[in-house]
Order: sequence, then structure tokens, then C-alpha cells
Amino acid sequence: MLLQIKNLTYCYMPGSPFESRALNKINLTINEGDFLGLIGRTGLGKTTLVQHFNGLLKPSEGTVIFKEQDLYGNKKVSWREVRQKIGLVFQFPEEQLFGETVFEDVAFGPRKLGLTEKTVSRRVESALNMVNLDFHEVKDRSPFSLSRGQMRRVAVAGVLSMEPELLVMDEPTSGLDPMGRRELLEQVKSFHQKNGITIVFVSHNMEEVARLANRLVVMEGGEIVLDGSPRQVFREGKKLLSIGLGLPQVTELMLTLRDQGQEVRTDIFTVEEARGEIIKKLNRKRG
Repeated sequence: MLLQIKNLTYCYMPGSPFESRALNKINLTINEGDFLGLIGRTGLGKTTLVQHFNGLLKPSEGTVIFKEQDLYGNKKVSWREVRQKIGLVFQFPEEQLFGETVFEDVAFGPRKLGLTEKTVSRRVESALNMVNLDFHEVKDRSPFSLSRGQMRRVAVAGVLSMEPELLVMDEPTSGLDPMGRRELLEQVKSFHQKNGITIVFVSHNMEEVARLANRLVVMEGGEIVLDGSPRQVFREGKKLLSIGLGLPQVTELMLTLRDQGQEVRTDIFTVEEARGEIIKKLNRKRG
């Protein structure tokens, strides 16, 4: 267990006429090596939840335990150390770039740790490589001379340079064009596979999480309503649709076939699986 959320409740403006409960008794365990997709409609608690992971918000009730340390029940918690280990990539992170060069921007965090310049340079090069940016090609360029997708990858590299144990990415593809989205998703998948870093990927896009995550957690109304493998969650396709979430196009196709009386699986979310299932169905008919 890397991180555990226990009975976490959060209210905005508590005690006022405008009090609003954003999270209600959330319980969630994140294990080392997980690639967890946190799914839900916009404005229903996903970002509020992940901001409790490293102290950006304090729970109204409940707590968060990180590596057996109670973050909100222990006054001696070093939030500086916690934020080194739990990296958070906000929406539109490229808007937070400020360095004159890509190197200076990505190096900012490691330098704040008091590391030697040799170690800083190693971390910057490693982080840029993880997001598929050539260190020697971009290190001396202004980050603002890059494409939006490249700028976002620089921002992600700035978080990776801190060598976090848990990386939280909040709607990381928002605002990118199709090519930028595809490139970023490929790099996220690649550095998870190569480095085994634990990732929480916040999104409302089912196509994205179907390609990446090995576990999905679905939120609705400030509560967790589904938690399981992608196959287990997409098996509940009609429930997902009933709460206003889309499905991968392949899953929608299989649900349509099922509604038309075809005995096909509905927990499928890749083209290859759908092709195999449809061929199997046709062969059964011929037989």
C-alpha cells in the first residue's frame, strides 16, 4: 500500500449558508505500481480529492495515509518531503512555466532540494528523456518557443525531475490538439512501463483511460461508485451511461449489439478484442 484514503469528507465554506459537500466518506487504497484512472464528470470531486494527497486541501473529516504516515493526524509531517514524493501535474501546467530555458525550468525543483549541479543536470536529462524530449536539442531553448504539447511535456518533466513515488496528473490532455494528446498519452504510458512509477490519471475521457490504466475508479456526486479493472468497470456500461459518462466507442458498439439480441461480451474496449468477439460470433452462426 502506497497511499490510503480513509473516510475522507470535504466541505466547501463549512458553517455558512453556502456550505457544499464536495466529497463524502471516500475510502480508497492506491498500491505501488498502480496506473489508476480517476474518472467522473467535470466538477464532481476528482480534483478536490487529489488535492488532499499532498496538503493543498485539508479534509473536513477523515485522513490520508502515505507510506504508513498519517498526513493529517500527525503534526510533525514534513509537507516539503511529502510534496517531493507526491508530484501533482495540474491542468494546463504549461501556464506555470517561467524559466528562460527548458533546462532552468526543469532544474528549478531539484535545485531547491540543494542537490549538486551534476545531480541536477542528470535529473533534468532523465526527466526530459522520459517525456521524449531530446535533452541536447531543447535544454537551451526557451520553453515558450516550443509547441503547446511540447511545453506541457516540459512541465511534466519538471515534476518528474523531483523523482516522485506517486505522480498525479489532473486532466493532462485538456486543450491539446489530437497529435499533442496522442504524444503525451504515449509518453505517460511509456514512462510508467519503464520506471514503474505509480500514477493517478484524472480524466473524464473513457477512451484515454481505457488505453492506459490497469484500474479505474469512478466518482459521482462526491462518492466512489465503481472501482475495478477496466474490464470490470466497462462491464457496467449502462450504469456509466446513466451517470453521464461516455464509453469507449468499441464498448458502445458491443452494448448496441447486445441490445439488438446478439450474445456478445460488453466488457471489451479495444478494436482487436471486438474484432475477435465478432468473428467468434459469426463462426458460431456458421457452425
